[in-house]
Amino acid sequence: MNPPHRRLVIVVRADPVICGHSGEARNLAEVALTRGFTDVRLLTWPIPALRAAGLPLKPLDRLLPYSPGITVERPEPVGDYRVPDGRHQAGLTGRLVELLAEPVPTVCLSMYLAPHTSVVVDAVAAARAAGYAPDVHTVAKAVGSDVTNVIRSCLREGRFGAATVLFTTFLANDEVVAVSDYTRDEIIASAEQVDARCGTGFAEQCRRRVTVSYPPIDSSAFLGLDEEEVDAALARRGLDRDGYVLFLSRVTRAKGIYELVSAFARTRCRSRVKLVVAGTGPALAEVRALAAADDRVVFLDDVDDREKALLMHGCAAYALPTKPEPDFVETFGIALAEKMLAGGGPIITTTTGGAPEAVGDTAVIVRPGDVPSLVAALDRVVLELSAAERHDLEMRARARALRFDRAAVFDDLFPQTPVIEVA
Repeated sequence: MNPPHRRLVIVVRADPVICGHSGEARNLAEVALTRGFTDVRLLTWPIPALRAAGLPLKPLDRLLPYSPGITVERPEPVGDYRVPDGRHQAGLTGRLVELLAEPVPTVCLSMYLAPHTSVVVDAVAAARAAGYAPDVHTVAKAVGSDVTNVIRSCLREGRFGAATVLFTTFLANDEVVAVSDYTRDEIIASAEQVDARCGTGFAEQCRRRVTVSYPPIDSSAFLGLDEEEVDAALARRGLDRDGYVLFLSRVTRAKGIYELVSAFARTRCRSRVKLVVAGTGPALAEVRALAAADDRVVFLDDVDDREKALLMHGCAAYALPTKPEPDFVETFGIALAEKMLAGGGPIITTTTGGAPEAVGDTAVIVRPGDVPSLVAALDRVVLELSAAERHDLEMRARARALRFDRAAVFDDLFPQTPVIEVA
């Protein structure tokens, strides 16, 4: 007898966007194939739309393939130039209605509330109004930029109507989830502000309903790395094992990249190690200019997912001195957890947002935006830590990061799904 047909649809900014949450969607999709879902789909945006938005993108010719059974759909926009906005969202919503019209039990997960949760809520409402009676369960997961970009900007600009729409749409889902305890607390605090201004009751609902689901990570991509492959990857880049401090993230002000470049210029350890800035982002050109006169700073803007793990494993230290900015606060730090799994040199980060939930007591912590503290931390990690101390940090970090393995996170987010052995 064939297993019952079940579908998982994830509405998200998927690959090739450089963002931890696109990887999060990939990892949930892969685990879903082993948990009884026979049809897994990612609904996302056409490549031209991603490029037009200015989002940092991975090299298209080196994207990791999805397993058979996972379909990535990029619906075309609806309407022509006379519809100035919302055309792509209409395409996503319409395609989801088509899927919901089929008599297949479906779970819909939206990541990033704006606009993906609106896509799900609108599609479900339309399907029901049309008489399709979809068998659907909806889950909305609030990630970092939902709070730090969308909700906070509404509150900062006094746009309480937009904030009300966002909370109403979020809470219209069957389940509501935050990516970290920090994010959950920020959601509740923002809801309290909206309630105080508008007389709404969002905060009480959020306190009662919002749960936490950490980002799922494919541990197997970072564990048991081949040492010869690591050395070969470093050689291709002109790097040596333990011969560089690594920054691998989006190149934006909120990631602390300006402070890191400034601090590195003042370190003693620069005579022993280079600083490798791996990634792209809106601040890349300016950071390149800042470091133009420093031949010890290396920029890599074409690192793929496989090379990422190898670079993490081979570094003397990994630095992500993230700091709070009006438009972004690190609400977890997926790259931190990935580095913890990959091993290699110690992690240097800050107390910003949800970063402490990722690293626990397994990293060297500096104050956000504090360049002298960052100088001292870099010199300490590279020049002063003993081999035993470095090994202890590496082992404890890896053990902690295993709690974020994608299978464990999936089973917590979607309980009561059968485990299927995959050959």
